Amino acid sequence: MTNAEPARVARETMRGVPFERRETVRIGMIGVGGRGSGLLRDLLGVEGTQVTAVCDVVKEKTERAAERVEKAGQPRPALYSSGEKDFENLCQRDDVDLVYIATPWDWHVPMAVYAMKHGKHTAVEVPAAVTLSDCWKLVDTSEETRRHCVMLENCCYGFWEMAVNTMVHQGLFGEITHGEAAYIHDLRDILLADSGEGLWRRKPHAERNGNFYPTHGLGPVAWYMDIHKGDRFTRLVSMSSREASLTAYRDAKVASDSPKRKEKYRCGDMNTSLLQTALGRTVVLQHDVVTPRPYDRINLIAGTKGAFRDYPARIFLDGQEGGHDWQSPEPFKEKYQHPLWKNVGELARKLGGHGGMDFIMNYRLVQCVREGLPPDIDVYDAAAWSAPGPLSELSVAKGSAAVEFPDFTRGKWKG
Repeated sequence: MTNAEPARVARETMRGVPFERRETVRIGMIGVGGRGSGLLRDLLGVEGTQVTAVCDVVKEKTERAAERVEKAGQPRPALYSSGEKDFENLCQRDDVDLVYIATPWDWHVPMAVYAMKHGKHTAVEVPAAVTLSDCWKLVDTSEETRRHCVMLENCCYGFWEMAVNTMVHQGLFGEITHGEAAYIHDLRDILLADSGEGLWRRKPHAERNGNFYPTHGLGPVAWYMDIHKGDRFTRLVSMSSREASLTAYRDAKVASDSPKRKEKYRCGDMNTSLLQTALGRTVVLQHDVVTPRPYDRINLIAGTKGAFRDYPARIFLDGQEGGHDWQSPEPFKEKYQHPLWKNVGELARKLGGHGGMDFIMNYRLVQCVREGLPPDIDVYDAAAWSAPGPLSELSVAKGSAAVEFPDFTRGKWKG
């Protein structure tokens, strides 16, 4: 595994490149299982979308998706379910503007690359890629084809994440110096299930040791720190704890004659990585999906005038009343609420998953296409936010040595 930058090629950047303005965004969806079906619900609730094609390896899932599209008042979409490569036929259609990918991780890059090479913009679930070579493949293909590859990082669109981003950029916390981010989520039941993500998401735990899912926590912090808008990640150090929790849970819950009892898990229960930026900021990034503990993304940002931390949401400002105790952020809610949440927050909470952030994410993506705006999360963000996965593995394998963080923008990160 290497984090070296490929040989430079004279290409124009995709930073700041707008979508072509379209009144109606024609969407081809690949993957309409558990996650994809929820995202389909969101998209059908966003004005100006038309789902023209649906693909999944399970035919029954495409049929259910088609019924939902028709129930929403749209024409029946074309269906593709003839094997693992049938998505290619969807990507070749003339009535698809955006290929929307909600499949297992290993399929993200092959599908996105094929779609971009056939003239389609892409929206890809997280993480966008799981190897550094695939991160570069997304960047290179996007630049070569002039098609966008947007990562569907819903956590950037949470209520507090968007409000805090406004607070940061209005100077409430002063000069930003440090952030903390995580994906701490007890997924033991899902990992050991005989269906859905249980069919593939446990495999990395047997083969890899690092942070498999960095983007939920890192994305919002990257926005706070203006990564690729004046700063960038430059190096990473990572360390994993011993593995214990997934094995213990499996042995307690799975029948003794199950093939799962023979599996050996490599990934430590907790992976902790430390990132540094070009401007000298630091980020602590953690991953733990096997320990019995409450959900937490941490979502901390700190500067010379104060700090915010989530789960639960709380704020501290230098010189505040109440001394050195965290305070409720409720008094700041109205002033710093993002316009998207003001305008469509009620609809988002009604229709969208994860408290409404899924709907806001999809609403904003469609808005960018319809209004001819650049995407909020471009291919460079998709690559950089996904890269701590393979970089953490590399650092852990080297005894927690520091590893260089690639500059996916090839020098265009300064703004």
